[in-house]
Amino acid sequence: MTNLADGHGTQRGGWSELFLHLPTLPEAAASLLRTIVVALFVLTFVAQPLFIPSESMEHTLLVGDFLLFNKQVFAPAAAWNRWIMPYRDVKRGDIVVFHHPRPPLLVKRIVGVPGDELRIVDGRVIINGVALNEPYATFEPAPPNLFRDNFPAKVYTDPQVDPDWWRLMESLTRNGELVVPKDEYFVLGDNRNHSEDSRYWGFVPRPAIIARPLVIYFSLRRPSSTDVAQAADDRLGHEKELAARIMDFARWNRIFLVVH
Repeated sequence: MTNLADGHGTQRGGWSELFLHLPTLPEAAASLLRTIVVALFVLTFVAQPLFIPSESMEHTLLVGDFLLFNKQVFAPAAAWNRWIMPYRDVKRGDIVVFHHPRPPLLVKRIVGVPGDELRIVDGRVIINGVALNEPYATFEPAPPNLFRDNFPAKVYTDPQVDPDWWRLMESLTRNGELVVPKDEYFVLGDNRNHSEDSRYWGFVPRPAIIARPLVIYFSLRRPSSTDVAQAADDRLGHEKELAARIMDFARWNRIFLVVH
C-alpha cells in the first residue's frame, strides 16, 4: 500500500512539475505579440514577398518565382538606422522593385542612370558611347520590331508606346541619344524581346524605387509564353508517380537562389 501510494504521489508530482513549466495565458499572449511585432517589422521595413507573373526578366527570374526583397537598402539613410541597416544608392545593373500604375509593382534592371546618354542599336545597349556588357540579357525569338531594337526611334511605329512618353522622349533626344534626367532611371527587362519597360512608358522616378530582390524562397513550375512547345505524350497508362508529380510541382533547385 505504501509503495502504491508513493508511486501515485510520484506520478502526481511529475505532472505538477510539468504544468508548472507551461506558460501562463498572459505569458503566451506576450510571446505571440512579440512574434507578430517582429514579423510586421520585417515585412514593413526589411523584407517582403513578391511573385513573378511574367517572363520579362527571364532567365534571371522565372514565371512562378517567389522573391523576398530588401526594402531598406535604397531607403533614405536616417541617422538612427544607417549603422543598423546599410543604405546605398541605386546604380546601373541593379535589379529593382518599383511602383508602377500597371501593375502596382514591377521588377526590372537599371541600365541608365541620371546624366547617361543612352541608345539601343540592334538590341545592344550603348551608354555614353560604350556598349554595355550584359551577360544577363536574353533575346528569345520574337517578330522584328524597329522601335524595340533601335532606340530612341525617329518614327512612332509601335502602338504599345505611351504617347506622352513619345513626346517627352523626343524632347530629351540629342544626336540620336536619350539623355536621362536628374532623379530618373531607365530600366529594361532581361528578356529584351518580351518586356514592356522604359522603352514603352518612360523613366522610373527615384522615389518610386522601393527595394532590391534578395533571394528566391520558392519557385512554382509555371509555363511562360516564350516556352518552346513540347510534343504531347499520347501513350496510354503513363500517369506519373506521386513522387514525380511532387518533384515537378516546383523548381526545387531555385529555392534560396540569390538574385543578382
